[in-house]
This record gives sequence, C-alpha cells and structure tokens, in this order.
Amino acid sequence: MEVAVEQVSFAFQPLYSLHTGGTVGVEALARPASGRVQELLRYAMRKGRLVTVDAALAARAVLEDASHETLLPLHLNLTALSAAAPQLVLDTLMEALGKAGRRAREVVLEIGSPFHGVSPKALLAGARRFSELGFRLAFDNLGSGDIPLNLLAEARPHLIKLDRTTLRRLPADRSTVALVEALVHFTARTDIRLVATGIETEEQLATVRQLGIRIVQGNLFAPAREGTVPLKSATSTTAVQPETVVARPNSPRVRDFLRPATTLPETATCEEVRNVLLDHDAPTGIVGLDGQGRPRWSIDRSRFLLEMTGPFGHALHAHKPAARLADAPNTIRANAGALELLDLVADTDLARSGDDIVVIDDVGKCVGVVIVNEIVRGVAEAKIEEAAALNPLTRLPGSDAVAREVDRRLEAGSPTVVAWLDVDSFKKVNDTAGFAAGDDLIRSLGRALTDLGAKLRSVTVSHVGGDDFLIACDIDEITTVADTLLDAPWSAEGLPVTVSLATMVCAGGKARSYRDVSRLLAPLKKHAKHVEGSSWVNGWPGSDRVEILRGSDQPARPSPAR
Repeated sequence: MEVAVEQVSFAFQPLYSLHTGGTVGVEALARPASGRVQELLRYAMRKGRLVTVDAALAARAVLEDASHETLLPLHLNLTALSAAAPQLVLDTLMEALGKAGRRAREVVLEIGSPFHGVSPKALLAGARRFSELGFRLAFDNLGSGDIPLNLLAEARPHLIKLDRTTLRRLPADRSTVALVEALVHFTARTDIRLVATGIETEEQLATVRQLGIRIVQGNLFAPAREGTVPLKSATSTTAVQPETVVARPNSPRVRDFLRPATTLPETATCEEVRNVLLDHDAPTGIVGLDGQGRPRWSIDRSRFLLEMTGPFGHALHAHKPAARLADAPNTIRANAGALELLDLVADTDLARSGDDIVVIDDVGKCVGVVIVNEIVRGVAEAKIEEAAALNPLTRLPGSDAVAREVDRRLEAGSPTVVAWLDVDSFKKVNDTAGFAAGDDLIRSLGRALTDLGAKLRSVTVSHVGGDDFLIACDIDEITTVADTLLDAPWSAEGLPVTVSLATMVCAGGKARSYRDVSRLLAPLKKHAKHVEGSSWVNGWPGSDRVEILRGSDQPARPSPAR
C-alpha cells in the first residue's frame, strides 16, 4: 500500500441542530481510492508518516470544501498524535486555509484515536495551541475509541461526538441509556455540546432527543456524498424537524427582522469603507460582495474605526484592501427561525457576538442583514406572549396550539386524530376532596400529556381550561396516547377518578378545519361520558357510527354533574 494522499477524495456530511432544524456544520470524511481511511492511517503510522499524512488530508479537505462555498463551520479529522504535534500540522493547514479564504475560527478539529502512546501533556499543550489560534476542538469516537476520560475534563473541548456503536444500543440497552444520560449531564454542566453520530433510525432519533442531545449526524438525515455538500434537505425520507417551540407558526423568523445591507465590492479599500461609515451614521457594519452578490467579508463599525483611528492606523491601512480588517461573514438563510440565529450567535467568538448577521438566499446571495439585539428582543417578546398563553396549573398552551396544528395538518391532507380528554364528575372531585386535590389531579394529567408530547414526535397537546384537554397526533400514535391516559390509576386524595377520551379520525378531506372537528367532537365527548369507567369512543367525520374502544356502555352511567 502506498500513502497516496492525492488519490483521496472527500465526502461531506452535515451536522444538524435538533433545536432549530438547521445545519450547524459539515464534516469532511476522507475516502481513499481503495480500502478505508483507517487502513491508510495505520499504514502511515507504521511508516512513521502519520502526522504528515494527517496534515495533508486536512489540507486537501479544506481546499475541496472551498469549491462548495458553504460558509458553514468545517469539521476536520486529526489523530491524537497530530494534535499533540501542532507545529508539524499548522504550516500545511494554515496554507490551505489561506488559499480557501477560511479563518481558523471557522474550523472544528475533531481529535480521534489512537490516544494510546500519545503523551497527555503534549496533547493538552497541542490543544491549547490550536485554541489560541482560533480553532475549535472536538473529541471524536467517544464510546469506541480509547480517549481518556480525564482528557475530557482537562482539555474542555467545544464538542464531544458519541460513536455510532454506542448509539446503536439505544434505546433497548438500559446501561447505555444511563451512560448517555451521564454524558448529557456532564456536557450541560461544562458548556460542551454533545453530538450523536450514526443516527440511522427514527427510534434512535427519538431516544437521543428525549435524552437531551441537541446535535445529530447520520444517514437518517443525509448520507455523506462525495463531491458535494448535502445541505438543503435530507436525502432520506426523514427530515430533521426542529423542536416544537421552533416549529410554531407564530415563532419569529429571520426575515421578520431583515434590514437593507450596506455593501461594497469585495475589492474595496479601507479608505472607501471609512468614508461610507463616516458619511452615514446608520450602518453598524459593511458587507463585501463578489460579482455575484455573495458575501465575502464583513466589517463591524466599531472595531474597524478603532483600528483606523489608532496610532498610524490610517497610514497603515487606508489604501490597502478592506478585507485585511474584515472578518468572515456570519451568514444565515432568510427563511431560518430566530432561534436558529441565536444558536449561530452562541457559537460565534465572544468578540463578534454583536456583529450584524448577513442574510442570504438559497443561492448564497446577500439579501440584507439582521441586528442581533433586535432578534433577541423579538424572541423575548414572543416568549412573553407564549408564557402569557400557558395555563398556570399545567404550563400547557391553550387551544390555539392544537387549533393551528389541526388546521395545518388538514390543509396539507395529512391523516390525523384529534382527541378531547376530560375528568368524569370533576365537580364531585372538588366538592368531595377539595379544590387543592382537584388542582393536583389536573397537574398530574398535564404532566402525563407533557411527557407524551416529548416522547411521541407527532403529539401536540393543550389545556383548554378546567379539566378539558385537547390532543392532536398521528393515527398510529393514538393508541399509545389512549393507553397511557386510560390505564393510569387516577385519584384525588384517595378518591378513584375515571377519565373520558373522545377521538375523531380525520382523513380523506371530510373535515375541513379545526372548527369543524371541534363541533363534531362535542357529541362524541357526551357519548364517552355515558360509558362506564375510563372510556374511549371514536368517530369519523361524515359518519354517525360511534365505536366504543374502552369502557362498557352497560350499565349506562348517568350524566355527571358539572
């Protein structure tokens, strides 16, 4: 085997945020002409050339990624031996970054096995050197590699990537679940981001989401493809869906805060930038565009003027390209959610956290900028409105949440189930056990529904008021919902309590809106109240047939006092 780095191609696979549904980075995966990259690296190690080959592969990945112009953080793989010898890597890597127009702060170095035989002291010193230059660090293959646990605490990386072999044991293996829970706790306490790799099934995705992991990567979303960076959508049938708080129709979007950008050609000089900033008080920054209108650099007003007005600043920079005092633009898609933008800001260097964000369209052209403070204020206002709509007992939203979801599903032609849940004889509960016991019962129901909403991807719940709750979900998940709610031994101060569940299966276009469904649910709920015990009755729009799925209609229960 020859160590032929020039024959290695690269596949690119994105990392996704489950918080926003957006792409937060892209990893370059080496693909040798034959065999696997691990074999090539092992051969290079035997020949004493591992660090040289490692550095050459990282440099080639940077140059190949440059042709895609993604502007996303690029993840490069390095072995621990290379990370412990930064002086042997940096010349090659920095030269490639210069050719590609990349900054160190836009690169995440994923340090991987083998760690055995590498001096921990040298590795920590190397990690510090890379960090000083602006690189972000990650530790890869946790779970199958030989990374020392002490290193996680001492090196304080930005990310930790759980190996796919660990995650394949989820959710069945309780020990693995406990291990991941411990890692989630560790990363949350240390402000490290935990990444789940190798996600291939819906069940794995649901499990890692429930465990609190917020960044994922795997073939379920987008297989690694050679010669391309798959960013716009997942290539499998499953897209990365953001969490409920992001998906709500009334959540603020980036386009809601769009402002016109002050732009100059990317060839502009520092003097030209200075003149624009001094002639106009409004611009907080300037964006440098290429001939196709794509952002190439951005300048923050305060930092730029401070540099220009310093000792000899004008003489040093005035007639030089403005790019020398600029930064790589922080960019985001126009249709992204505001919370996705806040994720971007959180990942930005602290010194640039207030910089304008450049908004781009689907082909990468600049369409304007957004000011971070305005986004923060807008999200805060939306959160205040959202909090005001929550029921004080259960912290669940009101009926608007289910109404919007049902209307969205019906408009899209998606089969769905709408359910109405309430407590039987709730007035008797309050009159017998007291209002405090009644409130405790409502809180318990609210917690059960909240847990269902977190566990099942399609479930949307709301607390209409009193003891009435509404639920919308996929048809294949209503049985789980019903079993959870009807099998629970509800009680108030020792007083046994039963509940009634009325469901309407909406498919085939018979129901046109949430208003139609709510009108049709009312008689179903009344029917369920006359069924003995905890009950479940089901109906269909356009049909008078009522199916009793739980409980018995003999003997009939008298209509309870309300």
